[in-house]
Amino acid sequence: KNKTPIHKKPIYVVREKDGVIVEIALQYNDGYAEMIYTFANNINTKEGGTHLSGFKAALTRTSNSYASSSGLLKNGKGGISGDDIREGLTAVVSVKLPDPQFEGQTKMKLGNTEVKGLVESIVNDALGAYFEENPSIAKKIVEKAIQASRARDAARKARELTRRKGALEDTGLPGKLADCSEKDPSQSEIFIVEGDSAGGSAKQGRDRRTQAILPLRGKILNVEKARFDKMLSSEEIRIMITALGTGIGHDDFDISKIRYHKIVIMTDADVDGAHIRTLLLTFFFRQMPEVIENGYLYIAQPPLFRVKKGKREKYIQNEAELQDMLFEIAIEDVQLNIGGKELRGKTLLPVLRRIASYEKLIDWYIRRRKDPGVLGYILKKNISRDFFKKKENLFDLIEILKRRFNDIRASDVFYDEEHESYSVQLRRHNFRINLDYNFISTPEYKELGELYKVIRELGEPPYKIRVKNEEKEFYESRQLFDYIMSVTKKGISIQRYKGLGEMNPRQLWETTMDAEKRTLLKVTIDDSVLANEIFTTLMGDQVEPRKEFIMKRALEAQNIDV
Repeated sequence: KNKTPIHKKPIYVVREKDGVIVEIALQYNDGYAEMIYTFANNINTKEGGTHLSGFKAALTRTSNSYASSSGLLKNGKGGISGDDIREGLTAVVSVKLPDPQFEGQTKMKLGNTEVKGLVESIVNDALGAYFEENPSIAKKIVEKAIQASRARDAARKARELTRRKGALEDTGLPGKLADCSEKDPSQSEIFIVEGDSAGGSAKQGRDRRTQAILPLRGKILNVEKARFDKMLSSEEIRIMITALGTGIGHDDFDISKIRYHKIVIMTDADVDGAHIRTLLLTFFFRQMPEVIENGYLYIAQPPLFRVKKGKREKYIQNEAELQDMLFEIAIEDVQLNIGGKELRGKTLLPVLRRIASYEKLIDWYIRRRKDPGVLGYILKKNISRDFFKKKENLFDLIEILKRRFNDIRASDVFYDEEHESYSVQLRRHNFRINLDYNFISTPEYKELGELYKVIRELGEPPYKIRVKNEEKEFYESRQLFDYIMSVTKKGISIQRYKGLGEMNPRQLWETTMDAEKRTLLKVTIDDSVLANEIFTTLMGDQVEPRKEFIMKRALEAQNIDV
C-alpha cells in the first residue's frame, strides 16, 4: 500500500503436490523494503522455515535464469543475489500439510524438510511460466533487481567504513562519540542526541561509566526513500552504525555484536526534534528491526515544563501534569459557591477537573468549526435521538435559535431514510453544525453531554468565587476556569522547554538521564503490517496518501510549534 506497484495484478500461485497445498501471492513495488509473510496451516510462522527457504531459492533461480536467457546480464557473467531480487517484494507464502513440525520454543518456524523441495519445485514451474507469458513484467522485475545489485556493489566499500575501529580511527571523523567505560552491553546505554549543544550538556551530565553520548548534526537521511548505497554515503548514519557495532545489511548485520542494550533517542520537544526522532525510528525499523525486536530501542522523555515558585522548582512531563499541579495550588486559596454550595480544598479538585475536560472538548468542537454558543444551547435542551423523529421539533428549535442568535442561518430540513429521522444544517459566522441523529450519537458528544450534566447538577450560574479576599462572579464556566488559572499562575514561573540545549548538565541528568528518576518509552512493534504501512505512508515517495493522512488528523493535533 502507498507504493507504486511494478505490476498491478499480483502473481498468484496455488498448487497441490504430495498432499501439500502451496499457495503464494507476490507483488513488486518501486520501494526497497522486503516484506514476506509466511503461514503453515494458517499459523503465522514469523521466523520462516522450510517453506520460506524453498520460496526464496526458487525466486532467485528463476529470476537469474530469465535474466541470463534474455540477455539482461552483461556478457552473461555473474548473477543476481537473492537479496537484490527480493528488493521491493511483498509476498505471502502459505502451505497446508497433514503433519506440520514446528521448531523453537515459540513454534514460529516450520521444520518439515520435504516442504522446501515441494515449494521450490512449484514456484520454479509457476514463476517460470509467468515470466514467459508476461515478458514485459519479467523484464521490469529483473531490471529492478539488477539495479539493486549494482547499488550493492557500490555500497560494499562504504559498508567497510562502518567497521567500528576503522570508521573512528582511519577516516579521521571527529570524535563525536563519547563512549562509556563499561564494556558489558547489558550494562551500557547510548544516547543519540540532537545537536552539539545538547550533546555537550549530555556529555557533562552523564554517568561516564555506563552512558555513552552520540550527538548527530541536523536531520539524518530518510532511509525510506534511499537505496542502501546512498544511505551509507551519509556520514551521520555511518557514524551511528559504527558506534552501535552491529554492522549493517543482510551479510554484515549481527545483533550479538551490539555494544549497548539501551539505545535512547533524545531529541527536542519541537517540530524539528519530532522529525529527527521519526527519521531515526524509520532507520531502525527498516535497517535494524532486530534492535526493536530485542527491546533495545527507547525514546527519552525530557520534561516539557519547569515550574518554579519561590525557591522550589519542579519538572513537569506534559500539559496534563502541569494542569493537575496548578489545580493542586488553586485549591489552597480558592473557594467556589455554586447554587448555595460552597466548594473548597479537596472537594473543589474534581469540579475543576471536570470543567477542564468540558472546556477541552468544547475547544475540540471549535477546531471542527462548531459554534460553542449553539452547542451549549443544544446541550442545555438535552436533545435525544427521538427528538429527530418529528420534523416539527427541528422547526421549533430553529426558531428559538434564531431569536437567541440573530446571525444564525438554517438550511431546509431533510429526511434521513437510513435512521428514519430529520436533520438540518446550522450556520453562524464560520461555524456550522449538521444537527442530526449522527451528531448526537458520537462518543465526543456523549462525553460532552455527561460533563455538562455533572457541572449543571452542581447548580446554575452565577458562579461566585473567592480568592483570598477578592470576590468575583461569572456566568460561564470558561470565564470561571480562565480566571482560576490566571490567579493561580501569579507568582509562579513556568518555563516551556523547546530544546534540550536549554537545560544545563545538572538539569539534563536529573530529568532525563538519571535511571532512578527518568521516564523512557520502549519502542515495540505490535503489528508489523500496520507499522510498515504507516512508515510507507508518512516517509515514502507518494504525496497523496501522506496528505490524506495529515488532513484526516490535522484537527486532532495540539501544541503544534509553528
